[in-house]
Amino acid sequence: MKVFFLVLARDEKHVVQKIQELKVLAVPFLIVCGSKLNYPNVIYRAPRGKFDAINFGFRFIPEDIEVVVLNDVDTSIKNFEAALSQFQSDDIALLFVKLSIKEGPQRLFSHILDQIRRTILVTAAGELMLIRYEVLKKIVPIPTCKAEDSYLLFKVLELGYKCTFCEKCYVETERTKTFKNEELYKRRTVCGIYQALSCTNPPCVVKIFYALLPLFSPLLLFFGKKGYFWMKGILGGLIDYLRGDKGGVWSTY
Repeated sequence: MKVFFLVLARDEKHVVQKIQELKVLAVPFLIVCGSKLNYPNVIYRAPRGKFDAINFGFRFIPEDIEVVVLNDVDTSIKNFEAALSQFQSDDIALLFVKLSIKEGPQRLFSHILDQIRRTILVTAAGELMLIRYEVLKKIVPIPTCKAEDSYLLFKVLELGYKCTFCEKCYVETERTKTFKNEELYKRRTVCGIYQALSCTNPPCVVKIFYALLPLFSPLLLFFGKKGYFWMKGILGGLIDYLRGDKGGVWSTY
């Protein structure tokens, strides 16, 4: 199976480490970077959003590739062989993996989300995604969207293909450290998910989940201060979307 990594990097941070990691994995790769760097297999693209970086990088992927791996530069991949093996054996079109977050409020939130994903694929984790080239070819260009990973998931499901959440492979990454930044992160991602829903047609259970999410978000208050800022970010993201936010800016907090 011919695999190609398309790595997304907002700036030069972590690029050297990612190149070293991919060399160990012995895979062909291209890094789309928002900084101008003089490294092999690194091309410059001004940061306009991860959706734009994928659209731009896709044109450089050889057409004989079978599987495209979308990977964020600020991640460390663990047990990639497990993801590739599952992808090969189950006739899957799209696979995303578990996140390992060592500290911060998102560590618990990721655990809660994993419980849901085991039953319903309500959102994807774009830090490491495997997607068949021929399927991705049907989807690009991705429209302007803050949650390009969930857009890809919803679109692949809309097209009738199989998607899965892999827990044997995972990526180590860092996330928000403060409650306020966690709120902003939730606000951006939730707005992006509603953007993605507006231009895709995923299974009804996914639509129902997000229709009810604002009603059930106060239940997060049971988690204390973390839950308050999660709820505030979720409702803020929905309000941003309803106010007409159509941007896809690749922001960090």
